[in-house]
Order: sequence, then structure tokens, then C-alpha cells
Amino acid sequence: MGKSFFSLVSDEWQSRPLDRLYPIVFLDAIHFKVRKDNRIISKAAYTILGINIDGQKDILGIWIGVNESASFWLGVCNDLKNRGVEDILIACKDGLSGFSEAINTVFPKTDIQLCVIHQLRNSMKYVSYKEHKPVLADLKKIYQALTLEEAELAFEEFKDKWGKKHPIIVRSWEQHWLELTTYFAYPYGLRRLIYTTNTIEGFHPQLRKVTKTKTAYPTDDALRKIIYLAIQDISKKWTMPLREWKECVSHLAIYFGDRFSLETMS
Repeated sequence: MGKSFFSLVSDEWQSRPLDRLYPIVFLDAIHFKVRKDNRIISKAAYTILGINIDGQKDILGIWIGVNESASFWLGVCNDLKNRGVEDILIACKDGLSGFSEAINTVFPKTDIQLCVIHQLRNSMKYVSYKEHKPVLADLKKIYQALTLEEAELAFEEFKDKWGKKHPIIVRSWEQHWLELTTYFAYPYGLRRLIYTTNTIEGFHPQLRKVTKTKTAYPTDDALRKIIYLAIQDISKKWTMPLREWKECVSHLAIYFGDRFSLETMS
């Protein structure tokens, strides 16, 4: 049996040519129930939202999978490259396994920022209600610091104060420190945009409104089709560039030089 009209259209959309440069991309996953071999399993729809040179949002694609891995993300990154993407300046992600290795292979110059808010939420899972406020206050001193040096000092103070009681939190921040602190290299306007994946997370509740009536999807193709239709509807409202984008463009041009030149944009 052949594919439906909407399936063919969504396939065409998923393989459409993309821009040569995306200054910023955001990655995140949203989970759905899909039938497989008479069972219902959870599958992730991985979404990449790109910000183009004009500051406009665009969903670059949807990739459905069960497990994240470097090989899975390598396929995604190669897909972007095959569709015309030559450079990504900054990639903002949640804790997606294997993504950093993959993007470093395909787009080796891309800076990676791990979502600080996700890291914060994960850290607070290990904290009792009584200690919640003081631990959170001390973690905020790290990510709200004005400079990387100030953040490093705040982290050292956090380790001295809480290290023995909360070694899991300390280990996690140490393990992800480089990707958690990428944003300190940029001016304030850019920092505020990239230190969290809120830009893409705001898209997910809109997607849930469209998909909430269905408890499970018969196939990956059926899930992809409904997400595609939802994206077409949601993206109609994305008519304006991000706020303060002009300021961000100036900073990107200074920080990334030739990679963000007028020739690159043409």
C-alpha cells in the first residue's frame, strides 16, 4: 500500500533544502506512545529548531527514535549537512546522549551549550525540601555570575559547602562544566538566549495541544505526519524575528568573524 498524500508531503518537507548557516540551533525531545509488534512503546520525537540569520525560527526536521546514541545523532547531523547546512555557530541542547560527539564530527567548529535550567532541575532531584532554597541559591550564584572566573569561584564555594552532602550534584556539574559554561564567552543578550532551551520548549506545549487526543500512534509514519501537520500550523505564527536579534547579530558578527560575514549570509 502506498503512502498517503500527507505522508509524502511530510517526507518532502523533511528532506527540503536548508540554509547554509544557522547561527543558533536548539535541540530537544518530546515522547509519544507508538505501537510496535502488538505492544505500545515510548518513542522520542527529536526536534531541531534553527534560528536563521534573520532571527526567524524554523523547525529543521523531526527524527523519531527509541534510543539516543552517537550513531543516531551522526545520522541527524549528516542529514542536515546533506540538505545544505555548512555551519552551525551555537547548538543548545538538553542532556542528549551522543549529540556532542556527533556534531563535533560533522560540524567541528560548533560551540555546544548544555541547558543550565535542565541541569538545575536534575540537581534539585537529590535535595531534600528543607535544603531546597539554600542549595538553589548557591547554584544560582554559579550560573548567574557575570564572568566565567566568578562562576568558577562560586562553584568552588559550592563544593566546599555542599560537596560532602551532595557529591552527585558536584560530580554532575564537574562532568558537564565545559558545556554548561559556554555562554560566558558571549555578551549578555546572547547569553540570555542560549543558556536554556526554552526557545524550543515553548514549542512543545503547542505540539501537545494537537496530539493530546491520541493515546498511541499505529506507526512512526503516522506520528511523523501528525507532528508535521502541527508544525505547519504552529509556524504560521512565527512571523517576527526573536526579540533583540539585531543586537545578537552584532555580537555574533564580532565573535564569529568570517563565519558570520555578509558573504556567508548571501
